[in-house]
Amino acid sequence: MDRVQYGQRKAFAVREALAEGRRAMAEDETGPKTARAPKHRAAAARSDIASFIVMDVMAAAAELESEGRSVIHMEVGQPGTPAPEAALSAVRAALNAETLGYTAALGIDALRQRIARSYRDRYGVEVEPSRIAVCTGSSAAFILAFLALFDTGARIALASPGYPCYRHILSALGCHSPLIETGPETRWMPTLDAVAALHRNVGLDGLLIASPANPTGTVIEPERLAELVRYCDENGIWFISDEIYHGLTYEAPARTALEFSGDTVVINSFSKYHAMTGWRVGWLVVPPSLVRVIERLAQNLFISAPAVSQIAALGAFDGTDELERNRTTYARNRALLLEALPEAGLTALAPADGAFYLYTDVSAFTDDARTFAAAMLHEIGVAVTPGLDFDERRGQHFLRFCYAGTEADMAEAARRLKAWPRLKNAQA
Repeated sequence: MDRVQYGQRKAFAVREALAEGRRAMAEDETGPKTARAPKHRAAAARSDIASFIVMDVMAAAAELESEGRSVIHMEVGQPGTPAPEAALSAVRAALNAETLGYTAALGIDALRQRIARSYRDRYGVEVEPSRIAVCTGSSAAFILAFLALFDTGARIALASPGYPCYRHILSALGCHSPLIETGPETRWMPTLDAVAALHRNVGLDGLLIASPANPTGTVIEPERLAELVRYCDENGIWFISDEIYHGLTYEAPARTALEFSGDTVVINSFSKYHAMTGWRVGWLVVPPSLVRVIERLAQNLFISAPAVSQIAALGAFDGTDELERNRTTYARNRALLLEALPEAGLTALAPADGAFYLYTDVSAFTDDARTFAAAMLHEIGVAVTPGLDFDERRGQHFLRFCYAGTEADMAEAARRLKAWPRLKNAQA
C-alpha cells in the first residue's frame, strides 16, 4: 500500500469514527444531543468506604444554624481560634514579596530545619532536617506513609476506638486493618500482649499508635510506647506514630516514638496545637532509607504542600505564647466539663490526658448513639460525634465531645446538658 492509499484509508476510518460518535450522542430525533454513559460503568470497589460521620454532623448543625438555631459545636476536632498572629504576619509579608509558586516536594528548607529543631527543643532528640517531609496536612502524610511502607494486602494493626480515616485510607489502598479493641482495662491503648497475639494470628506489617489519641484523648505511657516500638523493630513491623496532638497535654507531656527508635515513622501536623486546620500543612519524620521514596511519591501525588501554608507554618513557631494561651483555654474547658458531664449523668469517661476530647459511655441512656446525638443536636443545640465514627462494633454506646471552643460556649453546653430531659429522666 502506497502513502496515498494509506492516507485515504485513514481518512475514511476517521470519518466513520466521527459518524459513529454522532449516532451515539443522539438520544432521539428531537432530544438533546448528549453522550450516553455505558450502563455497566460504576465506581471502583476501592472507593466503597464509609463516610466520615463527624462531617455529616457538621452539615446537620450548619442546617440548623441557617434556620436561626443556636448550636454549640462540640463535634469537629478543630481549635476555635485562628492561626497565631505570627503565622498571619509571615503570610502578609510573603504576599507582597514572593511569587508563592511550587516548592521542593519535601518542603521549604527553612521549615524543615525549624521542624527538626523543635524535636531537640521539645524532646531532646536530634533529627536531621533531611528526614523531614512537609506535606498537605497529616492526611497526605498518612497516604504517603502507607504507600511507602505497604503493598496491597498488607496488614496494619489499629487501636479501636480510633480515628476512622486510618482504616478508610488503608482500605482504599487495598490494605487490611485488623483492630485491637481497647477499653478501661487497658487504659484505652493496645498492650504488648494484644499486639503480639495479633501478629502470631495474622502476621502484621505495621502498627499505628496515636497518642494523645482521638477520640479518647488518652496518652500512652512511655514504658508501653517503648516496648511496642521495640517489639516492632525486633519483628520487622513498621511502627507509625501519630503525634498530631502533641503540645496539647494537661498532666505529663507526650513522648515521641523517635526517643525509642530511629526506624519509626512519625506523623505530625500544624492543625491542632498550632490552630491551623484549614491551612492543610503537616509533616513526616522518616528513616533515611525512606526519604527518597517519600520524595518520589510526593512529587507525583501532590507536587508540594502549598507555599503560603508552609510560610505560615514557619511563622507559627514564633507564636508560642499565643498557642500556650489557647492550651490554657482548653485546660479550663476540660476542667469544666470533667465536672459538668458527671453532674449531667455522663460518668464513664476515658482518661482525658491530652488533645481536646472527652469520650463517654452513654449505654445507660441509649443503644443508638447516632440517634441520641441527633436528638441532642435538635433538642438542645449541642453537636457531638457518635462513637460509631471511631468504633464500628461498640460505638453505638459512646459519644465524643470536643472542648476546643470558647469557655462561654463550653459553659453553655454544660448548662444545656444538665437540663436536658433525656439525661435527667434516665437518672430519675
